[in-house]
Amino acid sequence: MRQIITLAFLLVLNAAFGQHFNEKQLKTEIAEVTVFLNGAQIFETGTTILPSGKTILQMKNLSPFLDEKSIRVKAEGDFTILSVNHKLNYLNELKKDTKIDSLKKAIELIELSVSKENARLEVLHEKLSLLNANKNLGGQHAGASIIHLKQAIDFYESEISKIKDEEINIKKGIGQKKQEQGRLENQLRELNQQNTLPSSEIEIRINSDFQTNGSFQITYLVSNAGWYPKYDIRVQDIKSPLELTYKAEVHQNTGVDWKDVKLRFSNGTPNQSSVIPELITWNLNYARNTIIEKAIYGLTASLGNVKGRVLADDGSPLPGVNIVVKGSSIGTVTDAGGNYSLTLPNGATQLIFSFVGMITEEVLINKPEINVRMQEDISQLSEVVVVGYGVQGRAPGVQVSRANNIAQNITTTVIENQTTVEIEVQTPYSIKSNGDKLLVDLKKLNIDAIYEYYAIPKLDKNAFLVARVIHWDKYNLLEGEANLYFEDAYVGRSILDAKALQDTLDISLGRDKNIVIGREKNEQFSKSRSIGSNVVETRGFKIMVRNTKSIPIKLTLYDQIPVSVVSDITVNAVEVGNGQFDSKRGRLSWELNVVPQQQRDINFQYEVRYPKREKVLLE
Repeated sequence: MRQIITLAFLLVLNAAFGQHFNEKQLKTEIAEVTVFLNGAQIFETGTTILPSGKTILQMKNLSPFLDEKSIRVKAEGDFTILSVNHKLNYLNELKKDTKIDSLKKAIELIELSVSKENARLEVLHEKLSLLNANKNLGGQHAGASIIHLKQAIDFYESEISKIKDEEINIKKGIGQKKQEQGRLENQLRELNQQNTLPSSEIEIRINSDFQTNGSFQITYLVSNAGWYPKYDIRVQDIKSPLELTYKAEVHQNTGVDWKDVKLRFSNGTPNQSSVIPELITWNLNYARNTIIEKAIYGLTASLGNVKGRVLADDGSPLPGVNIVVKGSSIGTVTDAGGNYSLTLPNGATQLIFSFVGMITEEVLINKPEINVRMQEDISQLSEVVVVGYGVQGRAPGVQVSRANNIAQNITTTVIENQTTVEIEVQTPYSIKSNGDKLLVDLKKLNIDAIYEYYAIPKLDKNAFLVARVIHWDKYNLLEGEANLYFEDAYVGRSILDAKALQDTLDISLGRDKNIVIGREKNEQFSKSRSIGSNVVETRGFKIMVRNTKSIPIKLTLYDQIPVSVVSDITVNAVEVGNGQFDSKRGRLSWELNVVPQQQRDINFQYEVRYPKREKVLLE
């Protein structure tokens, strides 16, 4: 009886799914893209005429990195959406990059040129053989005269020298052409690897009682795209507002070009888990029964920047590799030679390297130059995944508008959602799927700032200019690299630390060479003496500050006095001038107002008392 019921169920199911569906291609175009820090949401639109009955609308040549769980279809028309399915088509590869044809033509031209050069070498070889075959002067008759002999020797020397010189130049040129051909072939191999990916397809099953028009908006998430916040910070002088240009360094290697699309940049991370963490019970035990997991800290304390090169397993450079500082929004993309350079924030410990078809690498930051060789991920896209879901009833329609004219000035709109902030760029952009970096200006801000100088002459005898921005959170900034320009000159790179919790955002604008600072040991107050069973050592230092600028400055100086961690060692601050002394941290600070062309001197002393039997290390 159970077998009969099962057979009947299968027959009904087969009849339901065996109904005839007309197939029709739905032509769409990408109208908008919301780019996240990692990933992007694609908005495609299209219209078509639907026949009566059941129809399968096919969207083809989509990105193979489409997240099938994110597919959403909104439609307008008198019809019913039965289901939406996704699949990978391995027989229909994505359209090849136009660079491939140009690279092939360039390689063919090099090969043709090398062939001509080799043919010329053969001609020269024959010419040399002919000269060698006819160097028997006078033939079988009387010997040649001395004059004729000299003329013949000069002739042979001249001709053979010409032949050898030309051979050397030709072989040198062939070598250079072969090197160029090798570079082009490596680039072609990389592009071919990227373009042999399958294409995604979306199938929308529809039922309509009669012929009707249908308009569709399809949205989905794709990986291998993203953006990094970048800034240009310009300060004309410390009396003027700070000019901040907010930029997005966008990249995409999704397999599909974005042509004249409206861009939004979001600080959201849709692929990050949204599950609230759970606080596990903290079981306190004796130290001998406790295992402590030590985190890695301080490895990048002395590293301000990191650079390097990323190569494939065969040694060829990898352009378009995404490199991001783990746990931050600071990152970049490798150039055509596989090179990269990054400014590191405080506390950075690891770099994450990711690329299409390669295994993602996490590398510890422990040196200023980090080179990486990435391995192919043979498991990526190895299986066809078909996921579908049904939507019964008519979906509400959504109208999408596109800008038809490119604006002369780029304008943006900031949209604050419940949990994210989006910056909408009004001017359409075209971004090819090749991993290249494209900088998009988001907005320019003139920000009032308080300018102050800071210096720690014990560590660095330079004054650092810092712009302090109050209520900075209203500008919706993200942590990112910043190019610094002061008084119309490029002064270096820094980090805009937008993750700070303070109300005031401090932006380091680099060193100011017009403020001269010195620090020296004062031998007069640096001595050692014995008192009973103890040794008392005294140290004195002098700090000099000179303002060579034409305007007054406000400078905060920092230095330190050691802090004892042993009861037998006592430390006393003998003199700190007009400075502030934090005894718990051992930190000294002075706030100075220095007028133009003036020098200020600061003296401080401290003494250390410890047992004679011990030794301490002081400056």
